Amino acid sequence: MRYPARFRSSDGVIVVTFPDIPEAITQGDDAADARRQALDAFETALDFYFEDGRQIPLPSPAKPSHKVIELPPSVSAKILLHNEMVRQHVRPIDLANRLGVPRQEVTRMLDWRHNTKIDTTAKALNALGKRLELRVA
Repeated sequence: MRYPARFRSSDGVIVVTFPDIPEAITQGDDAADARRQALDAFETALDFYFEDGRQIPLPSPAKPSHKVIELPPSVSAKILLHNEMVRQHVRPIDLANRLGVPRQEVTRMLDWRHNTKIDTTAKALNALGKRLELRVA
């Protein structure tokens, strides 16, 4: 997943916003710092969505004036899993029961900071009637 981000100079800093994730707003002293801060702000916003049980908006197409923040495939897969669980009103305990695993395993699986094998996330999506597909672009 590649989320578009706006980088704008303002009062000697670079302000970064995300059209798709309005909660993620940050600034940096220069372009490199702004990019680092943008990823941190984006990750913090993800926490809000996961904790609140809200669907995470998927990235819209980037405009020529946007930069993009690319998420690792494992995080992208977790976002898709989270969104599908929200859409289907499936609680972590329900998914654990479908997978035949302890609830704590699903809790770790849904923690985007926890290193989960992509095969495990794909198996969870299968339990929701979905299939994870990868492609090279």
